[in-house]
Amino acid sequence: MRRRAAKVLAGVAALAGVVLERWLSAPRYRGSRSDHFDGARFHNPAGALKHDGSFLEWQLTKERGWWPEWIDAPYGPPPPARVGGGGIRVTFINHATLLVQVDDVNILTDPIWSERTSPVTFAGPRRHRAPGIRFQDLPRIDAVLVSHNHYDHLDVATLRRLRLRDRPRIITPLGNGALMARNGIDNVTELDWWQAAPLVGETTVTCVPAQHFSARALSDRDANLWGGFVVGGRSGNVYFAGDTGWGGHFAEIGARFPIRLALLPIGAYKPRWFMRSAHVDPAEAVEAHKQLGAATSVAMHFGTFQLGDDGLVDPVRDLRDAIAAAGEPRFWVLEQGEGRDVP
Repeated sequence: MRRRAAKVLAGVAALAGVVLERWLSAPRYRGSRSDHFDGARFHNPAGALKHDGSFLEWQLTKERGWWPEWIDAPYGPPPPARVGGGGIRVTFINHATLLVQVDDVNILTDPIWSERTSPVTFAGPRRHRAPGIRFQDLPRIDAVLVSHNHYDHLDVATLRRLRLRDRPRIITPLGNGALMARNGIDNVTELDWWQAAPLVGETTVTCVPAQHFSARALSDRDANLWGGFVVGGRSGNVYFAGDTGWGGHFAEIGARFPIRLALLPIGAYKPRWFMRSAHVDPAEAVEAHKQLGAATSVAMHFGTFQLGDDGLVDPVRDLRDAIAAAGEPRFWVLEQGEGRDVP
C-alpha cells in the first residue's frame, strides 16, 4: 500500500513538474534559419557560451560579496515631460532600466518595478532598494526596448502596467513577442540582429548583436533571440547593450554607428570563471566604451539585485579603477533616480 502511494505521489510530482515547466517556458521562435539561428536555437556570433564550470558548481562554491538588507534612498525628481532641440537626457532608474529622452521621444529600457526577478512573488532574487523614480512620476512613455527574456529584463508585471497607462511601442528581438502576447501585452515589434524599424517620428531603432543567452525555464534555453539596440535620430545615436559578455560586436557596432551615448552593464560579473561569457566586467565595459567610440557612457546593471558574487560596492569601485587606468574617459556612474543631460 505504501509502495503504491509512493508511486502515485511520484507520478503526481512528475506531472506537476511538467505542467510547471510548460507554464514557465517561453514560446519558441519559429522562422527561417540564419547565421545565428539553426531552426531551433539561436547562438552567439562566437558560438555557444562556454563556462569553466557548471551553474551547480557555482551555487555550491559561491562566495557572495556584501549587500545590505535594504538601502533607504530618496526618489529622484520627476523627469521632464520631453527633451528636444538636439538634447539627450538619460535617467538611471534601477538595474538595466533607464529613461532615454531624445528628439521629443521617451524610451524606457528593460523596465522593472517588481519586487523580485522571478516568475513568482515569494521567491527569487529580490531588490535591495526601491526604483530611483516612482512609476507614477514617469513621463508618458512612447517606446520600450526589451533586450531578452530573462526575468530581470522582461518583467511582465511592469510591461502590463505600462500597457495600461501609455500603450507604448515595444521593440524586442525575435520570438519574445509571443511570450508578451500570452500575457496580454501587445503593440510589439520583433527585430533580428541588424534589422531596423521606425520608432516614433524620425527616430529609428536597430537591433544589434550581444553575447548572451535566453531562458525562462529549463527547456527553452536560446529558443528566442537576445540583443542590444541603437536608437538613432536627429540628435545622434544611443546604444543600449542589454546583457552581454565580451565580443567583437562592440567594435562592429562602433564601426556602423557613431555613438553619442552608450548604456553599458557593469554588474553580476563574479565569479569570472562562470560569468565571463555572459556578463562583461567593469574593465571590459571601459574597453567596450573605447571600441564603440562612444562620446559618453553610462553604467547600468548594478546596485539593485544581487545576481552574482560581486557585492554592492564592487562594480562601481572596479569601474572607477578601470576608468582611471584608461585615462579618464567620460564614463558616468549615476545615482539611481539621477538624470543628466548628455553633451
